[in-house]
Amino acid sequence: MNSRGRLLEFYVKRLFATLALALMSIGANAQSPNDIIEEAVDEISSQLSVRRQELESDPQALYAMIDEILLPRFDRRYAAQLVLGKHWRTASEQQRNDFIDAFYKSLLKKYADSLLEFDEDKVMVLPFRGDESKSRTVVRTEVRLDDGTKVPVNYGLVKRASGWLMFDVVVEGISYVRNFRVELNSEIQASSLDAVIERLRSDVAVAEGA
Repeated sequence: MNSRGRLLEFYVKRLFATLALALMSIGANAQSPNDIIEEAVDEISSQLSVRRQELESDPQALYAMIDEILLPRFDRRYAAQLVLGKHWRTASEQQRNDFIDAFYKSLLKKYADSLLEFDEDKVMVLPFRGDESKSRTVVRTEVRLDDGTKVPVNYGLVKRASGWLMFDVVVEGISYVRNFRVELNSEIQASSLDAVIERLRSDVAVAEGA
């Protein structure tokens, strides 16, 4: 992984909590994209205030809580399609479905514990500059790290019949979709899509202690 990839890895690991936050309230009754983020920050803060100790001691409970939040509100298929890029076009429908499932679960297990580090006071949702009439938009936030550094974190949302759905997070200009596309493209070319799917499944199994 190159230096930009490592930077993304570091910040996304620290900021995965805000990715989950952005998905908390997305749905048919959602208001503006910024409203989604602001309401989500309040809701997840309330959840952690009463469940933090339980979630710290029970990873499966943490996974279940985040899955309940993300699964119906994250456009897994669209994100997976963007990550696979050209390989999506040549993949069978079974391979596509297998990759969607494996990639989503890998992200969930990899970054779940970052949710426990969430501090509402360190997240600032910036004024909305997008166009809600378009099919895609961006919500901008700043996250203050422990050393006082302010990190720009932008969220890509796509409009669906059910409302706005998350598909990308961009940390300091580095998109997780683009970063994973480069990383997995090299891995697929060196082996195969099926091998990558199996590697992701193996990562999930390790995270679960299997």
